Amino acid sequence: MNDANNPFAMMMAQAQEMAKAFAPGTGSFSAQAMEKLWPTMTKDMMEMSFGKGISKEGLDAKTRLLLTLAGLTMQGAQNETQLRMTVRHAMTAGATKDEVTEAIAQMSMFAGLPAMTRAMEFANEVLNEDKDDET
Repeated sequence: MNDANNPFAMMMAQAQEMAKAFAPGTGSFSAQAMEKLWPTMTKDMMEMSFGKGISKEGLDAKTRLLLTLAGLTMQGAQNETQLRMTVRHAMTAGATKDEVTEAIAQMSMFAGLPAMTRAMEFANEVLNEDKDDET
C-alpha cells in the first residue's frame, strides 16, 4: 500500500495524514476496539428485527445470521468488523460454535479456501474471546 505509483495508496496516505492533523490522537485508532463499543443486540431484538417478526413461518434470527455469515464469507471475508459482529450476534441468537464454524466451512466449496480461512480467522477471534477473558 506504500507504492508511490498507486493512486489509491497515495490518496489513503494523504487522508491518514490529514486525519492526524485534525485529530492527533487518531494515530492509535483500533477498529477492533471501536467494534467492542457497539452493543450486541438481545435475541428478542434480533427476532423482532431479523427473525419471525415479518413472517411467522419465516427464518429465525439465528438462521438469518448464519446465512449472513455465509454471505460475508462468500464475499471473501473482506469486512472483518462486520464478520466478527455477525458472529457475536449469531451466538447471542443461539448459534453454537460448531454451527458458526460449519456455516463458514461450507463456503469453502463456493468461495474458496482463502476466503474460508480468512473468515474463520475473524470468527475465531470472537469464538475465543471467552477463553481470553479467563486468563
